[in-house]
Amino acid sequence: MSEYEIITDSTTDLSPKLIEELDIQVIPMTFTIGDVSYSNYPDERELSSRDFYERLRNGETSTTNQISPVTFTEYFEPVLQSGKDVIYIAFSSGLSGTYNNARLTAEELSQKYPNRKIFTVDTLAASMGEGLLAYYAAKMRKNGASIDEVRDWLIENRGRLAHWFTVDDLNHLKRGGRVSGAAALVGTMLGIKPVLHVDSEGHLIPVEKVRGRRQSLDALIHHMKLTVEDPDKQMIFISHGDSLEDAEYIAEQVRKNFHVKSIEINSIGPVIGAHSGPGTIALFFLGKNRD
Repeated sequence: MSEYEIITDSTTDLSPKLIEELDIQVIPMTFTIGDVSYSNYPDERELSSRDFYERLRNGETSTTNQISPVTFTEYFEPVLQSGKDVIYIAFSSGLSGTYNNARLTAEELSQKYPNRKIFTVDTLAASMGEGLLAYYAAKMRKNGASIDEVRDWLIENRGRLAHWFTVDDLNHLKRGGRVSGAAALVGTMLGIKPVLHVDSEGHLIPVEKVRGRRQSLDALIHHMKLTVEDPDKQMIFISHGDSLEDAEYIAEQVRKNFHVKSIEINSIGPVIGAHSGPGTIALFFLGKNRD
């Protein structure tokens, strides 16, 4: 069985410690704020998440960029040259053109390295949902799974990867076209908090509206109760937009209600955070389906 590298991108929002533990490569995506472009390295070497969210709170806006074929070649080709295969675990095609760029790069490199395997998997996932799939892929590799087995598992199980999240400020969703300006204005005045998820096609979908922050957090737990499978065997991921206290509240409720195997909490990086804003809380787990 050939050796292979697992590569993903920084929208997985995995911590440097976990990335090192899993032995995976992470390609930094780029974002722009204040007319300056930064690379979203997991160790936040160019701009910390805390500083990024503080700037959003102060009224600045941020834009993001997909990964180019040139960058993918820079990461994929050295692995192929070393005699290893590549599996790239990608940010949802429903939210970015990054996956398509990776697919085109893989097709081109396959002609140059016909004896090597280059797989690109569209996770149809975002943030630590994508990260959770990368986590399971790395654990499978450690237990001896082949690159084909990992690819097949990801494709078979990505539809079970539930994403449930809520945001604290509707204006960031308004800028991204997820809610109308009128809905954002009225919702802000009434203290309405949307509960959203990423659907089976990898798109961001508002599901319900609740009044009040605590009620929106509890709604995430409610949706987990409806679909989670075998929680005692699961790693649960929770990500947050500079709102650690609320993330820890979710972790406490998960432990109270499900007795899960383990929980990992990390910040939502600037690439996802540019669209969701400060105060976002997201919960990720494997369930019967995404709904």
